[in-house]
Amino acid sequence: QVLLAESGGGPVQAGGSLRLSCAASGNVFEIESIVIMAWYRQAPGKQREQVSTITSAGTTNYQDSVKGRFTISRDNDKNTMYLQMNSLKPEDSAVYYCASSSKLGTPWEYWGEGTQVTVSS
Repeated sequence: QVLLAESGGGPVQAGGSLRLSCAASGNVFEIESIVIMAWYRQAPGKQREQVSTITSAGTTNYQDSVKGRFTISRDNDKNTMYLQMNSLKPEDSAVYYCASSSKLGTPWEYWGEGTQVTVSS
């Protein structure tokens, strides 16, 4: 069992920055087996969407709308993933979730409970 806990959300003005964290805890073997992690977000009335992913090899991927503004990273020593969000826009407002999996191309095995990001204009 792996527990994922997001933090770092909150209110911010447009143009500002936030850094989200996703800390993994629980079964050490399962944590060490994680090969890919992701950030998702869900705004009110909208479907959950993938924002960014990072593999254990460090390969990253971003949704077009956040490219150049968001940076995903991972500190394996701390079992923590980050999302640095710069130049925030009101449309970035959402609950942000992290997810992890020990296999590529399969449904996410674990999800966090989310952290709210609210960007005001």
